Amino acid sequence: MAKTIYQFPKGFLWGTTSSAHQVEGNNNNNWSAWESKPGHISNNQVSAIACDWWGGRWREDLDRAKQSKQNAHHMSIEWSRIQPSPDRWDLSSLDKYREIISGMVERDIIPIVSLHHFTDPIWISDSGGWENDAIIQFFQAYVQIVV
Repeated sequence: MAKTIYQFPKGFLWGTTSSAHQVEGNNNNNWSAWESKPGHISNNQVSAIACDWWGGRWREDLDRAKQSKQNAHHMSIEWSRIQPSPDRWDLSSLDKYREIISGMVERDIIPIVSLHHFTDPIWISDSGGWENDAIIQFFQAYVQIVV
């Protein structure tokens, strides 16, 4: 039987993507609040610990990505971890994200970072979310801290 070998063009990025809410676990954002209300999800399941990237299991997933010849991974930064309240910044969370991104680089996986993947800190949602004109200043401050 003939065997066909496919090759991506030079410079082609091939990989996976993840949302912080879906893989990190124990988030405190608008989606974790929504899913915790009975009746929103079948059997009242919640993401809870999810894939436990926050606990370090990102290493296993990135090892699998490397083994399968992936060279890129698109991930998001969870705003609610960086700024859990309007007047509080958790810079240790940035250290955790640096560790994950460094883990990608060590595995020759190009990190592609999204600063907003459809989750907001609960305090943002409670203040009117993206319909509140103050969102511009809130998001700008968050982006400046992360970058």
